[in-house]
Amino acid sequence: MSTVLKTFVAYLKRPALYPELGRKIIKNTVSRRSPFKGKAKANFWAASIAVSQEEVISRLFSMNITHFRSTYADILEKASLKEKECPIIMGGSGALELIYYACEFTKAQNVLETGVAYGWSSLAILLSVKKRNGTLYSSDMPYLAQNGDQYVGYVVPEHLKKYWQLFRFADRESLPKILKKVSSFDVFHYDSDKSYHGRMWAYHKIYKKLRPGAVFISDDIGDNSAYQDFCNRMDISTFVVEYNGKYIGIFVKEYVPLIRAK
Repeated sequence: MSTVLKTFVAYLKRPALYPELGRKIIKNTVSRRSPFKGKAKANFWAASIAVSQEEVISRLFSMNITHFRSTYADILEKASLKEKECPIIMGGSGALELIYYACEFTKAQNVLETGVAYGWSSLAILLSVKKRNGTLYSSDMPYLAQNGDQYVGYVVPEHLKKYWQLFRFADRESLPKILKKVSSFDVFHYDSDKSYHGRMWAYHKIYKKLRPGAVFISDDIGDNSAYQDFCNRMDISTFVVEYNGKYIGIFVKEYVPLIRAK
């Protein structure tokens, strides 16, 4: 059975995912929107200002990157072994230090992420929020073509899962459910729908829910110009991190001073 057919059959078995199935059918048959809108522009811009995650962590958070790997060496080694034994292939580990220190900087209680895969970013977040008895809210689609539902978040140790709420729908369904439960977030990490319009929808939706001083992180911003365009429209000053040949956007949401009536 082809991958496309396997995926379609898997969707049919899950009525909760019918809205996403409908969107995919429209996107692949009717819609002419390009998911890569502004890609060349975005990569040129990102490359022109990109720095290392070590530099961003130092400049933005005034923290030293070296402690993370040494402090959690045992947990990270076990997670790496778990990934190697996993029978399906998902996304890589990413810039874990950037995510972890964003949570430490904000003393995060409530964190939102889109995209889980093996659960590397989830692990980095949970290692921080557990210190404050906080909660990570994650949105991720089941890996339908690979029959990999049970492997999402595979590297996350059992003792951390009590701080984790995982929503197994597309972002268009998961995010409204999560936003009804939580009034504001301290950190947001985006790593799901890579399309221009998917990103723009989520960016605007989540930005309103970030408290002043919260950290916004988006992976793979070179896929299209959504992140660059969003920052320009919102007049946001952002850092760009180059990591393993890709670009990550990160900024701290500014405090907006109250305007007192005269």
